[in-house]
Formats: sequence, structure tokens, C-alpha cells
Amino acid sequence: MTKEERLQNEYQRLSSMYEEQHRISEGYSHVFGIDEAGRGPLCGPVAAACCLLEDDLMLPCLNDSKKLSEKKREELYDEILANCLSYGIGLVGPERIDEINILNATYEAMNDAFEDCLLRLEQKGRDRSLIRNSSVVLVDGNRRVPQLRASQITVIGGDAKCPSISAASILAKVTRDRLLLEYDRIYPEYGFAKHKGYGTAAHIEALGKYGPTPIHRMSFIQKFIHG
Repeated sequence: MTKEERLQNEYQRLSSMYEEQHRISEGYSHVFGIDEAGRGPLCGPVAAACCLLEDDLMLPCLNDSKKLSEKKREELYDEILANCLSYGIGLVGPERIDEINILNATYEAMNDAFEDCLLRLEQKGRDRSLIRNSSVVLVDGNRRVPQLRASQITVIGGDAKCPSISAASILAKVTRDRLLLEYDRIYPEYGFAKHKGYGTAAHIEALGKYGPTPIHRMSFIQKFIHG
């Protein structure tokens, strides 16, 4: 298969994704996608992103962030920010996660991401209230986000079906991964650059040897630090 044929196939895949997104969100003027990253790790924040794309924006390889290499995610992250109509990021840290649990912290991050996305649109001269009232938020998964002030549609596997959710999944994942790289420079003995905070054998071994850091989720690591 030639390079041109591969690119044509990719555009067809993206066109099919936009068709599915249009079908799901029919009747709404603005279609936002929301997704999260970092619910499972033992440390660091949970991240959420919200993204508003133009319907004809073709970004080759746009897909569920879990299906992409780290290099490709980084490339797409920059392309999404350069070409999207708006985006927003929400981060909820370890102390808050311990206080309200990871599910509620994820919802909080998603609400923050959506409001951040609307704020960026407002800064471009758009009417936030008008946009909110004509919008739908496509949420990856099967749970609606409590207190989100907009219409919502949940989409199981949405990060591989809807371009706006795919873009949000990439923004959330890269944002969080970059933070873990910063943490790795502060706490090099934990190996955050490699495992991004997930409970690998190396991470658990480091916890046993060095104890928790200020970025660890205490509610997640009790069994590892108390035997």
C-alpha cells in the first residue's frame, strides 16, 4: 500500500468517526468531548480534558490515546492545540482525591475542564451562555457527569468513536504524563518517568524502601506501606 493510499484510508476512518459523532449529537450546534486520564495510578492528579473541534478537522492518527505511541500522542497534542476551536484542562490532586474519592475527583476535573474550555471561547469573544445552551458534551463511558451545566450524552468506547473525545483523551493523557515527568525529576528514585505512577512492581518496591511522597494518594497505597 502506498503512502497516498494509507492517507486516504485514514481520512476515510476519520470521516466515519465524524459521521458517528454527528449521529450521536444531532440537533446541537457545538459538540464538546470530555475524557480523563489517571484514575488508576497510585500518585499524582487525575486529569480531564474537554475539546471542541471543527467538523472538518482531519488530524491523521487521531484516536483513543491508549492506542497511540507516546511519540504520536505528543505530536497530536500539539496539533490539537494549534487547530481546535477550544480546549480545557482540569486537574484534581492527591489530597482532594483522598478527601472525596477518585470517582468524584474525576467528575470535578471534568467539570473544571468544561468550564475552562468555555472560558477560552469567551476570551475569543464568544457568548458563554449562548454556547452552553446550544451545546452537548459527549462523555466517554457510561456515566453522566454530575453538576455539569450542559446537555450530556455518554458514549461507551467514545474515545475511539468520536473525534472530540479522542482529542480530549490525548490532551488529558499527555498533560498528566508531562506532570509525571516533572515529578520524576523531583523524586528520581521512584521511576515515575517509566510507569507514570501506576502500581508496577518497581513502584511498589520504591514505596516500601522510601515511603510515600507528597504526591502519593494515601487512600490508594495503605496496603503497600502497612503490609
